[in-house]
Order: sequence, then structure tokens, then C-alpha cells
Amino acid sequence: MPRAFTPKVVTANALLEGDAVWLTEADTWTRNIAEAELLTDEAHADLRLLEAQSRVGEIAGAYLADAKQSDTGPAPTHFREAFRTRGPSNYNHGKQAEVS
Repeated sequence: MPRAFTPKVVTANALLEGDAVWLTEADTWTRNIAEAELLTDEAHADLRLLEAQSRVGEIAGAYLADAKQSDTGPAPTHFREAFRTRGPSNYNHGKQAEVS
């Protein structure tokens, strides 16, 4: 029996900077997962992923990531996605420096 569809967000890496980005309902890329479009319909999620994957001049490696609704917008449900929201892990800069 197939598993039930769970909410998702479309995520990728910005082509030039390499930052994790999420697709918004307005078809823009954001570096804040809380601004991402939360997809609750499987067919719509698949369509949004195909649309994102066609934007090869902007992003690389688009995929659907599990997410949940929070008080501030979509939030990650898996440690990998939570880790990606904090920015690169090789040295303290960008989003990581802002938290310090």
C-alpha cells in the first residue's frame, strides 16, 4: 500500500552562490523556508517540481522536501532540511554568523 502524501516544499541550491533556496508561491526563490510554498497536493507538488527543474539558469538539484506548517510558515520536518536552513557548514559565515 502506498504511503499517504505528506506536505512538501520545493528546494534547490542557488546556481551561483550555492545557498539553499525554496520556491515561493510567486515563483521566486527565497533563502527563508518560512516564505516557501507549502504543497499539500501530490499532483501539484510534482508539477511545481518539474517547473523548478526547468530553471537550470537559476538553480541546481531541485527536489521535494518534507515540511510542515508552523506559526511562521513552512518548517522542515527532517534534520537534513533543518541543517540546510542554517547555511554552509564549512565555516562560520552568512546565516551562521548572524546566529552567533
